[in-house]
Amino acid sequence: MSDHNIDWVDRLKPAAPDGATTITTERSRSNLDVDSLAQHLLGTDFLERQDRILAQIKLDPLFSKDRQANLGRPERYMLGLARSKRMRQMADRYNWSEEDYETAKYLVDDISPYQLHQTMFRQTLLEQTSPEQKKYWMDLHESWTIVGAYAQTELGHGSNVSGIELIARWDPKTKEFILHSPTLTASKWWNGSLGRTATHSIVAAQLLLPDVVDGKGETVYKSYGPHMFVTRVRDPETHKPLPGIVIGDIGPKYGYASMDNAYMLFNNFRIPHNAMLSRYSRVDPETGKYYKPENKAVLYGSMTHARKRITMAARLALARAVTVAVRYCSIRRQFHDKEARSPGGYETAVLDYPTVQIRLLPLLATSYALHYTGERMGQIYEATRSNVDGGDLSSLIDLHSLSSGLKSLVSELAANGIETCRRSMGGHGYGGGSGLVQLNADYLAKPTVEGDNWMITQQMARYLIKKVTLISCSTTNFVPSNRTESVLHEYYMTKSTDPKPLDIFSDDGNIVKAFERRAAYLSFEAHHAHHVQKRSWKSLLIQMHQLSHAQSEMILVHNFFDSLTADTTLPPATRNILWLNFRLFALCTTGKSTRDFARASAVLETQLDAIPDTIVNIMQEMRPHAVRLVDAWSIPDYLLDSALGRSDGRVYEDLFNRAHRLNPLNTLTFNPDYRTDELVKGSNDGGAILSKL
Repeated sequence: MSDHNIDWVDRLKPAAPDGATTITTERSRSNLDVDSLAQHLLGTDFLERQDRILAQIKLDPLFSKDRQANLGRPERYMLGLARSKRMRQMADRYNWSEEDYETAKYLVDDISPYQLHQTMFRQTLLEQTSPEQKKYWMDLHESWTIVGAYAQTELGHGSNVSGIELIARWDPKTKEFILHSPTLTASKWWNGSLGRTATHSIVAAQLLLPDVVDGKGETVYKSYGPHMFVTRVRDPETHKPLPGIVIGDIGPKYGYASMDNAYMLFNNFRIPHNAMLSRYSRVDPETGKYYKPENKAVLYGSMTHARKRITMAARLALARAVTVAVRYCSIRRQFHDKEARSPGGYETAVLDYPTVQIRLLPLLATSYALHYTGERMGQIYEATRSNVDGGDLSSLIDLHSLSSGLKSLVSELAANGIETCRRSMGGHGYGGGSGLVQLNADYLAKPTVEGDNWMITQQMARYLIKKVTLISCSTTNFVPSNRTESVLHEYYMTKSTDPKPLDIFSDDGNIVKAFERRAAYLSFEAHHAHHVQKRSWKSLLIQMHQLSHAQSEMILVHNFFDSLTADTTLPPATRNILWLNFRLFALCTTGKSTRDFARASAVLETQLDAIPDTIVNIMQEMRPHAVRLVDAWSIPDYLLDSALGRSDGRVYEDLFNRAHRLNPLNTLTFNPDYRTDELVKGSNDGGAILSKL
């Protein structure tokens, strides 16, 4: 090839110090053991599985991420469906386990059109079907003979499930239920996997049973509230909606470009008697008699499972954003230090500015805090589900309240944290090379799905107020049955003695006690406002939201502390660095609510005043370890898909490559002359406006 055909920019290099050199220097500043911390966080099985699955995925060009950001919405759905099909084919080819398959989904990072088939559809079948139904439907599900969705939310109702409008009217003559959408707002809405993909769906509808015959000889129906039904919604041959059903994709969204969120309406659509999920409630087909659940808590299962998943996933979503931001901000340099003794030299690394550290290092600590509670939440969920399967429902309400409060807090922390990371990176953080565009847009769904983050905190608050009522009305022989009751009972027994504020700087255990005291204080305050002052529940909703977050923050701090205290496997230097993370997370959280901690006599006033300076000192200690702390999350470059956050530090080379070589817009030559309708030079039709727009 002659010299004039060589792309001369290939010979250009970034100004010194280049990113690769800088990131290497950053890692050399820390004695944190990345491998042992990665094992501690994720485990050998996960790390080995991630390497194995990633190698298999990268062999297939379908999973290349080079150009997906430039695709339109229909193409993104088709790519998502193609990838989902291929992953399912690979599961058969490589004999993947369920964990292997979930790892592949995590790495590919598309919201799969099969997502609801594998989550809410499956979980609801497992939890709410009779033994006969479970055998029939799970065989179809596991063989992928059907593809399922979950249709609960409607155009007019989301969080208020009891207000949904779709009806399921029992016809005793034919022994069928008739699904009907009486209004436009009764249209199912937002239901993932249903718009273009699913063949079947679980459907939430108001159960209507014949009650009386009025004076005109017409049957009057009585509603027994929302119940779950399962039905085919598309023709098995044509994949068109069945007669009496209208389904479609709802259109563009902030994110979830590859997911076919749906609308669905029914017009007197008949389903058989056994379509009603009947593990806990049922209608006798012969008599029409309704048998209600013995305990309404059993209906929490599917939603609790979904909220548990969100809690566990939040840590990795935030860790991705923090990884990108910390690596990039350690490489990016802006301005010289005017007060330096020796002017000149390199500009200052952005991460050395306290104004950047205060945005990123607390989020780095938060990702670790979320990890330990996500891990603990998984353990509690499995234990509770085991108890429920054995007939013990006593802990299900506890889990439901816990999952509601935590889902609200952790998804808010992660969603806000991802955006904070993006903003911390300046102009390049706004570009597609950041790797945060899709992550940010997709994660914005989490504060709303499975319960709006403000509405569902009522469940945690109501639970705490009931516990306070129980403790306040009990004798001195009250015996706590869980940690929540223990904390509230201890506060109840000591609050009249005017307990002294705690010293949180010299004893990490006192930090946990301070969070417990604050949460207990707010619980008793809410109880007093509602039950003694007789203030309406509606007037207290903001206070209830704050109470729920205080309780959830206490859980995060408690689990972080307990995990570090119990660990004996990490090298001492690495454990000490994690303790810095613990203190930074706890003190930053305290600093946002100093008034509450003061009112609760939880922390010494002088220490509350000293928190800002203490945070700055902790961040200075953490700063040399920041890059290694994000390295420990072991997030592959393939998943990050970020020029700014790549592990080798070659930030500017990658940014230029994406713009110069991978951008399809740069393959076209345009005609900007307004006097002609031609848009693209050399196109067959001239790229006329009317044919192109």
